[in-house]
Amino acid sequence: MSEPAAPRPRRRRGLSAPLALPAGFAALLVIGAAAAASHGGLSAGVVLILVTIVVTVGSMVAEPAVSPVLGVIGWLTVIGFSRPPYAELQPTSRLAGPAALVIAGATVAGILVGVVVRRLAASVTLWIVEVPGQVGAAPDRGQAPASPGSPGPAGSPIRPRRLAYLTGVIGVRRVLLAGALLVGGLPLLTLALSRLHLDLGDDLLVYLAAVVAVAVVGGFWPAVLAAIAASLLVNWYFTPPLHTLTIADGKSLLALLLFVTVAVTVSSVVHLAALRARQAARSTEEAEDLLALAQTVLGGRDTPAAVLEHLTTSRGGRASLLERTGDAWVRVAGSTLEPAEGPVQRAEVRPDLVLEASGQHRPLSPRLLTGLTTQLAAALDRDRLRTQAAQAEALAEGNRMRTALLAAVSHDLRTPLASIKASVSTLRQTDVEWTQDDEAALLATIEASADRLDALIGNLLDMSRLTTGSLQPFLRPTAIDEVAPIALRGLEGAGPDGGSQLELAVPDGLPLVLTDPGLLERVLANLFANALAYSPPGRRPGMRASQVGDSVLLEVIDHGRGVPDDLKPRMFLPFQRLDGRGADRSGVTGVGLGLAVVQGFLDTMGGTVVAADTPGGGLTMRVTLPCAVAAASVTA
Repeated sequence: MSEPAAPRPRRRRGLSAPLALPAGFAALLVIGAAAAASHGGLSAGVVLILVTIVVTVGSMVAEPAVSPVLGVIGWLTVIGFSRPPYAELQPTSRLAGPAALVIAGATVAGILVGVVVRRLAASVTLWIVEVPGQVGAAPDRGQAPASPGSPGPAGSPIRPRRLAYLTGVIGVRRVLLAGALLVGGLPLLTLALSRLHLDLGDDLLVYLAAVVAVAVVGGFWPAVLAAIAASLLVNWYFTPPLHTLTIADGKSLLALLLFVTVAVTVSSVVHLAALRARQAARSTEEAEDLLALAQTVLGGRDTPAAVLEHLTTSRGGRASLLERTGDAWVRVAGSTLEPAEGPVQRAEVRPDLVLEASGQHRPLSPRLLTGLTTQLAAALDRDRLRTQAAQAEALAEGNRMRTALLAAVSHDLRTPLASIKASVSTLRQTDVEWTQDDEAALLATIEASADRLDALIGNLLDMSRLTTGSLQPFLRPTAIDEVAPIALRGLEGAGPDGGSQLELAVPDGLPLVLTDPGLLERVLANLFANALAYSPPGRRPGMRASQVGDSVLLEVIDHGRGVPDDLKPRMFLPFQRLDGRGADRSGVTGVGLGLAVVQGFLDTMGGTVVAADTPGGGLTMRVTLPCAVAAASVTA
C-alpha cells in the first residue's frame, strides 16, 4: 500500500471581496466628492494620483478578483471628476487613455506585490504557544522554536492562528436566478419607475431593495454587478440631463455615489450574514456529529471499527485506518472493503497512523477530522490495552491454576496416597500377624482413601474440561430418584446403600428433568459430599425435591455453621474452602473445586445453583433444572 500523501496547505488569497470592495468604493467616493466640491481646486493629476494610490493599495491587500472591478471604478472616477463638468463620463477625452494605462499598471503592480507579500508571509508563520501560568513570558534564551505539529508543553500539538478566509458557495440554480433578476428584473423595474415619476431618492431606494434581493439570491458578485447596472440606469433615465451620463446637479451626483457605495456595502453585509448562517449551520452539524461520536464512544463502542462505522453511517462512503509497519502501510480497521467514488481525504492521527476517507456526502471539516482522529487513536490504544489485559489475565489465571494444582498435588492428593501406602505396607509386614478386624480396618482405610483420591482427581479433570471448553453435555429426560441414590454411593459418611446418613425426599409424580445424567450425578455427589462433611453429628443432612413452575427445585440441606452472605459468591470460585468466618475449613479435605464444578456443569446444562441459609442454622444449596416437557415445548 502506497504512503498517504501529506495534506496541501491552504493558499492565502488576501482580503475578501465583501470587505475590500465597499472600502474601495467609499475611498473613490470621497475622492470624487472632494474634486467636485473643490470646483477645480484638485487638478486632474492630483485626482489621478489619489485614485492610483487607492487602486494600488486595494489590489495589494484584496483577493485578485477585486482588482479589475476596483480598477474600472477608479478609471471612471478619474475621467468623470478630473475637470468640470463633473460626473460627465468622457471615455474619448484626452485624459482617458493615459489614465487607463496608469491605472492598469497600478492594478497589475498591486496584484503582483500582494502575491509576493502573501507568499513571503506564508513561509514565515507566527506560532502562538500558550503556557499555563506563563502568559506573556518570553522564551528561554537558547531554546529552539517548536516545529509545526510538534507537541506543546501540555502534550497538545501547537497550531497556527490564521484568519478564516471569507468565502461562500452558491449553487448554480441560485446564480442563474440572480442573473435572471439582473438581466430581466432591472429593465422591468426601470420601466415601471419611469411611469410612476417618483423622486430620485425613492427611485434609489427601490433600486437598493432590488440590489439587496440579488445579493440574497445570488451572493456578493451578482449584487455588485446589479449595483453598477442600477447606477447607470438611474444616471441615464432619472438624473437630468436625461439619456446622458452627465449629471448636472451636484446633489444628484452625491446621491448616486452614495447609492453605489451603500448598495455594495449592504450587499456585502447581506452576503456575510448569509455566509455566517451557513457557517453556523455547518458548525451545528459538526457539533451534532461530534456529540454522536462521543455518545458512541461513551456508550461502550470505543473500538476503531465502531468509530469508523459512525463516520460512514453519518456521512456515507468508506473509511480506513492505516498503520505503518516497516516500510508499508497496513489497514488495521475499516468500515467496508467496497470501493467508494469521490476524492480521498487523509488525516494524520499520529506519525505512524493515518485516517483515509472517501465517498462522503459532504467533505469532512478540520474540526470533525480532529475529533475523529483523536477518538481513533484513543480507541486503538484502548483496544490494544484490553487485548493485552485479557492476555495478562489469562496468564495470571493460568499461573494461579497451576499454583493451586501444585498445592493440591503436594498436599491434598498426597494425603490419600500416603494413607493407602501406609495401609498396604502394614498389611505386607510378615513379622506381624493381624487379626481379621485389623485387616478389615486397614482395607477400609485403603478403600476410603482410594475413593477420596478418585473424587479429587475427578474434580480436577472436570475443572480442566470446563476451563478448556471441551465439555459437551448429552441432555435427555432424566428422573431425579434414579440419579440421586447413585450419587450417594461411595461417599464418606454414607452407608453401603448410600442413604444411611442423608435423607432423600423425592415426591411421587415429580416430572423428569432435561439434563445429562452423568453430569448431574457429579453435581449431586459434590453437593452431598459437602452436606455430609459439614453437618454435625446427630443432625442428618438431606435433599428435598419439588416442582416450581416449569422447573424442578433440588434443595440439598445441611445443619452446619453456614456461610455469611458476603462470602457466598466466593464459594463457587475454584480452590475456595470457607468456613463460617471466611477462613479455610480446616476440618475438610479437598482442593476446593467441588462447587466450582457444580456451577460449571449446571451452566452447561441450562441449570442454576444458589446458596441460601438453612432455617435454624446451616447452608442450603438450591439447584434448579428445567422440566423435560416444558423444555421440549419451548424447543418446538
